[in-house]
Amino acid sequence: MSDLIAAIATGHARSGIGILRMTGSGCIQAAGAVFSLRSGKPLSSLSDRVLALGTLHDVQGRPIDHCMAFVSRAPHSYTGEDTAEFQCHGSPAALAAGLEALFAAGFRAARPGEFTRRAFLNGKLDLTQAEAVIDLIDAETADAAANAAGQLAGSIRARMEPIYDAYTDVCAHFHAVLDYPDEELPPFTVSEIERTLRAGLDDLDALLASCRRGRTVRSGIRAAILGSPNAGKSSLLNALAGFDRVIVTDIPGTTRDTVEQTVRLGRHLVRLTDTAGIRETEDLIERQGVARSVAAAEQCDVALFVVDASRALTEADRRAMDAALAAPEAVALLNKQDLPAVLTPGDLPFSRVLQICCKTGDGLGQLEAVFDTLFPDDLPCDGSLLTNERQADAVRRARAASEAALTSLGQGMTPDAVLLDVEQAMQALGEVTGRTVREEITDRIFARFCVGK
Repeated sequence: MSDLIAAIATGHARSGIGILRMTGSGCIQAAGAVFSLRSGKPLSSLSDRVLALGTLHDVQGRPIDHCMAFVSRAPHSYTGEDTAEFQCHGSPAALAAGLEALFAAGFRAARPGEFTRRAFLNGKLDLTQAEAVIDLIDAETADAAANAAGQLAGSIRARMEPIYDAYTDVCAHFHAVLDYPDEELPPFTVSEIERTLRAGLDDLDALLASCRRGRTVRSGIRAAILGSPNAGKSSLLNALAGFDRVIVTDIPGTTRDTVEQTVRLGRHLVRLTDTAGIRETEDLIERQGVARSVAAAEQCDVALFVVDASRALTEADRRAMDAALAAPEAVALLNKQDLPAVLTPGDLPFSRVLQICCKTGDGLGQLEAVFDTLFPDDLPCDGSLLTNERQADAVRRARAASEAALTSLGQGMTPDAVLLDVEQAMQALGEVTGRTVREEITDRIFARFCVGK
């Protein structure tokens, strides 16, 4: 892990600033082979975290940019190793030439996420903080950025470590009493482990309660638009998107596959899925589209059931309505209010019914208030929200093992048998922060990263 790596950290498009990033034991001296300070001193003479002007050279020694450099020495750096950065003008050609010169000086190309992976392996970040780095880069809303920033500051670890430490203390106390009977140690009691387990379960339940809010903050609300052919589903998506994302015609069955579009509804990031009209059909392609519509309804957070209010309900409407009502949340939209109405809100078995017109946009503003009710801003985005399934799965397993330990305790099983479940809970808790995580999991996590981070 001590080999020298380098990468362009700012992408390959033209920009105002472009950054070449390097790390590894001895990287400051190696980087000095391609960068000369304006002062005439070697790059290795530069103090930590002080910007200095100089010249970047290509493999032939030609000046290719006049830019800034700074260094950070181990262990006080992002990766925990010696690091250096050149802050250049954002010319892709100049950055590529500088990177080529670094390779000639002994660096190799960094793999995706390798800088952050080294920070994790060197103990500069735990796994939740490492995941927060890519979440912050990918954040699409201020709430998502705020929560990722909180996790990067260690909020999840701050909630997990007390549980892990309390379980460790219980196990250590039991084994100390068992292994050193002649020592004057306080006796190990069943009430001690029961108190610890109940407190741990309360804390784990609080963490799991944040999962729904955390996922919608990070990834957006999954909303499936359902309805019979020609009810106005695609018109709804286009109206919310603000442009013609989907072809709209008077011919039923125009949409034959799911179409996705991300929109903003007030503070909410919503990932809309327009679906094929749900109906019986002999058309093989359309039938596959209908199957995907049903699958979208099963996987969404909220179903938006669109119905043409100017005509009576059809069998196709009822099929789509049943699929919508099976979703975790459902909202009915009585569309085409510019035409004489046949249906009223009381005709539909939904607790939330809006009267809208996708053609004119009338009534669509009500959706924001409905989403505020369905997905309330009830938990702070301070980094304490569990935002990905890997973390949530580990917490669920920790909770299940804690519950099993408490059940065994109530059944009168011996403490050593009970503590086997406690140790399983500790193993799961360790996976959240990276204490006990397997290599294939870290490989999967850092594969999400871009090169240079």
